[in-house]
Amino acid sequence: MNVLQGIAAALTPLGLLWTLLIISLATFIHELAHYALARWQGVTVNSFSIGMGPVLLRRNWYGTEWRLSLLPIGGYVEIDGMSPEEDGQGGHRQPTRGFAALPAWGKVAVLLAGPLVNLLLATTLMTVNFSAQGVPAPDRARIEEVVAGSRAQTLGLQVGDVITAADGQDIPETARLGGRDVAGWEGVREVLTQPGPHSFTVVRAGQPREVKFDWTPVVGGERQLLGIRYGPDVQPVSVGTAFVRSWQVTAEALPQVLRSFAGLFQRFFTLDLSRDENVSGPIGTAEIVSRAAAVSPWALLQVAILLNLSLAFFNLLPIPGLDGGRILLVLVGAVRGRPLSFSQEQAINFAGFAFVMLLMVFVVVRDVTRFF
Repeated sequence: MNVLQGIAAALTPLGLLWTLLIISLATFIHELAHYALARWQGVTVNSFSIGMGPVLLRRNWYGTEWRLSLLPIGGYVEIDGMSPEEDGQGGHRQPTRGFAALPAWGKVAVLLAGPLVNLLLATTLMTVNFSAQGVPAPDRARIEEVVAGSRAQTLGLQVGDVITAADGQDIPETARLGGRDVAGWEGVREVLTQPGPHSFTVVRAGQPREVKFDWTPVVGGERQLLGIRYGPDVQPVSVGTAFVRSWQVTAEALPQVLRSFAGLFQRFFTLDLSRDENVSGPIGTAEIVSRAAAVSPWALLQVAILLNLSLAFFNLLPIPGLDGGRILLVLVGAVRGRPLSFSQEQAINFAGFAFVMLLMVFVVVRDVTRFF
């Protein structure tokens, strides 16, 4: 199987369609927030494009040229006063009107609006998901499948049983597994790494019961399996509780997302093309969406949540060219009492833009190398 065949096998037409829809929606509301905060402060928005590249359709409406562009990958807004203006002599100078004339807080509001609305969309979708599906309980493992003829079936374990304790110890909310902290229910399998007598406390139909068994992890050089597939137990919650929980999950996700970005930067600077499960490029993202589309709409919803969180956090990084980098330059100018010079700001933004473009190329190359 060649590279193109491998990529085609990993993706599905429906998955590609959902990928474009989810990414386009996330980008559209991001740019719409920039547009709304600029217009609210009286700043003209010259154009708003859905998609990138050559313009297919355009229409002027409320002082803005609305465009539909060829490539369905994101979009952009052109806010008056954010780009250099002509100096009348064939050159360019620092803008003095529109966005450039706003006070520091106004500029920050325009720049912060995009990432913030992605964050709000993610928490809203999480609230919907938790309200409908329940909140995962990290200290309870629900059995989702029992393999026919397995040791688990012999022991009487059933689908729907909830494991609350192992070897007489309650399952903790967090556990250490493979050198990283995970939800406690993921650590249940660690019990089966040691030979000898073991026990699970399971709850079935509201009644706890003890399941005792002797276990040998390896027989004849082959690793033994108990024969269950399990995940976190879920508990129904009110909309209010789901809303609070969505913000808790967002706060808990921030350190993990930042570590993932730090790992990506480290791999970029060392040209490490090995696979990183924490960061996916466009092909990896489409592959994840393809798998989610084959599972359920709720799985697609969870992917949309992750993409919006990633877009929000990434854009807030203090890298010139990104919203976070632009906010940093605004704050530096406010502290200095005057903005950076035209040449300084141009050089910084160019370096940041070049870095982001190279980073994107690196992610795509690493994505493709998985299929060699």
